Amino acid sequence: MRQTSRIASVMSMLGGFVAVAMTMGLLTAGLVIPAVGVAGQATNNGIKMFNQMPADFQMNPLAQQSRILASDGTVIGTPFNENRIVVPLNKIAPVMQQAQVAIEDERFFEHGGVDPKGLLRAISTNILSAGTQGASTLTQQYVKVALQNKALASGNKDAAAASVARSGMQGYVRKLQELKYAVSLEQKYTKQQILDGYLNLVYFGDQQYGVEAAARHYYGRSASQLTLPQAATLAGVVNAPGVTDPINNPEAATKRRNQVLGKMYAQQMISYKEYTDATSHDLKSDLKVTNISSSCASSKYPYFCYYVYNWLLNEPSLGKTRKEREAALKGGGLTIQTSFDPKLAAKMDKDIKSKVPVANSENVQAAALTIQPGTGLVLATGQNTAYSNNTTAGKSAINYTVPLNMGGGQGFTIGSTAKFFAIVSAVQQGRDIEGDINVPKFSGKDKNGNFVRFTNKQFPGECGLAPGENWDVHNSEGHESGGPMPVIEATAGSINTAFAQLVSELGACDVHATMTKMGVRNGDGTEIGKSPSGIILGSEPVTALDLANAYATVAADGVYCTPRPVKSIADANGKQLKLAQAGCKQLLSKDVARTVTKVFENVLKPGGTAYASRLAGDRPAAGKTGTVEGATQSWFAGYTPELATAVWVGHADNEKTLKDVRLGGKYYDGYLYGSTIAAPIWKTIMDDALRGKPERKFAAPSSEFLDGNKVRVPNVKGQTPDNATSMLESAGFKVKQGPAQDARLFEGLIMGSTPEGGEKVAKGATITIYPSTGRRPSSTQPTIAPAVSPN
Repeated sequence: MRQTSRIASVMSMLGGFVAVAMTMGLLTAGLVIPAVGVAGQATNNGIKMFNQMPADFQMNPLAQQSRILASDGTVIGTPFNENRIVVPLNKIAPVMQQAQVAIEDERFFEHGGVDPKGLLRAISTNILSAGTQGASTLTQQYVKVALQNKALASGNKDAAAASVARSGMQGYVRKLQELKYAVSLEQKYTKQQILDGYLNLVYFGDQQYGVEAAARHYYGRSASQLTLPQAATLAGVVNAPGVTDPINNPEAATKRRNQVLGKMYAQQMISYKEYTDATSHDLKSDLKVTNISSSCASSKYPYFCYYVYNWLLNEPSLGKTRKEREAALKGGGLTIQTSFDPKLAAKMDKDIKSKVPVANSENVQAAALTIQPGTGLVLATGQNTAYSNNTTAGKSAINYTVPLNMGGGQGFTIGSTAKFFAIVSAVQQGRDIEGDINVPKFSGKDKNGNFVRFTNKQFPGECGLAPGENWDVHNSEGHESGGPMPVIEATAGSINTAFAQLVSELGACDVHATMTKMGVRNGDGTEIGKSPSGIILGSEPVTALDLANAYATVAADGVYCTPRPVKSIADANGKQLKLAQAGCKQLLSKDVARTVTKVFENVLKPGGTAYASRLAGDRPAAGKTGTVEGATQSWFAGYTPELATAVWVGHADNEKTLKDVRLGGKYYDGYLYGSTIAAPIWKTIMDDALRGKPERKFAAPSSEFLDGNKVRVPNVKGQTPDNATSMLESAGFKVKQGPAQDARLFEGLIMGSTPEGGEKVAKGATITIYPSTGRRPSSTQPTIAPAVSPN
């Protein structure tokens, strides 16, 4: 009874198969089978089902590995879900093509997607046994695997299971659908195209998809270079990859290989000698196993690889959502060309580790990043740690140079490198860089030394101090304060009190806006804080990426470029994608940028904090040291016309003072300033990067900018605020009112201005006027006096 039921079931569902075998001409014409009494009503029902099934089947692009390339073409990383490299058929050895056809479908080049002989044999076998075995052509197998692959890629587990069902009603339906798709496929594509698709699609064991990835993995060569024994081995793996791959199952692989070779000999694809030589060949002697990981952790450059990977996950050209972008990255066969220079990175790595060794006893870390002015392309990053999720000494998974969302961290406080932005604002406001800052006298002395106290009077408003709040500003050892000091001298010597005074005159919010528009932000992506200490003395955590790129903007004559590690992205077909995260704009005028450079060149000249780190041959360069109060972090950021580099040295996990330390065989007595170690590392990195390259000089600002646009500031002392404003605006200046100062004038009258009356400054500059409180000045009270800047 059970046997009778099985016969009826099989005949009902596979009757269409018989009909197909008998009416191939009609199938070729239109994929429709007429129910004309082939085998009774049961078979007619099967034919009806067959005709109602969808027929259209497309050979969709295969998921394949993407490649992240360095500037010299070497591979940095290979993101993938399935390790597959799609190649055209002419890049697959003919012997590999023959081997696959021989073992899978010897009549492949004769049938139209369905093999009538095999089909009839399978039906007779299935009537007498369980399952739906046999009869599958190579084309049908391609359909089955492609359907499963598509279902898995879309997350449809039910469809994936249905695509490989082997028994029961579901198995019969699956076979019937495969048959119709196979015939459809044969109508649309050539045999060569189908074989190409099959060899690129199927699984070859040991996590290798497609013949190219398999050939590289097992034999360390491309599919075009496969020998007869190698090709036969791979062809034999496909049927049962879990038990016949040559690495994990060499005996089974050898047996299966010889079966393939026997088929090839029987089908006259190879000679008897070729057959005997290949079957006696030692399978293991060919193995040259090469493993490729999809994880950046196994890359030679893991930190940069993860930076690129995270940058790509934020690139809109790869998809609307992060999930879509990751799918494109892991399955789109993208070629990602980065700007990473392995030679520069190797030198950077050596330079950093020679001065701040890995896992040093002081637990001091160091990192650097180099960027190209005018493009925003990151050329190299380096740090004195090995990549690891294990946070033991000398190991870290955090890239110290990039923001949190790029695989980095929170950033580090940048110290006096922030003074760069005060000078940019000063030049934009028309401040005479050859003039003076009238530095307040010391207000007192505490445990940290002499200080100048600033209050809400000097720093009012959103970016200032709260009423009653004091900010005590100290200078480094040996620096006096009080009285006129040239802007260039204050910059070269990094005088904190001078810059606090300068920013109180410029407006702290103006300087904060300059930092923001030049791309400086906290490492977690939030806006830089608006406290005077953060704006002037760099007490906010920033990354080397943002700092180096801001300096690069000035190096590029004021052209700001979005920082990026990727030069281009091509899809699997070689089509270039437009990068949304790329672009440059003229942020500062050329004259402003060139004037700022003129100021910061002095840092590397006699009297400057980094004079000892001037570049080889006195190559033109500009930059700024940075040391956080208490020497908890130290920096140097600097540039030439070609390169900008930021170097950080400090403790990654705490704010411990850097004092009296031994690093790289050298003892550093006292505090570790930016000039002590960060600047020397910067020098070696830049010297290595620029060695042998022609020297380029910075362009000078125009004489019209420096001199031709200057006008004399009217003397407004004793005027009412309205009259003073009118006089200054008529002369072409902008005006803002500063806090009231004690002076021997009636309350409300203007006691002075910054710059002061009689000084020649750039037209359009902002002049700050100070009304009188009407109180006589105290001999001990510091005041914000107007700067004296002789012409």
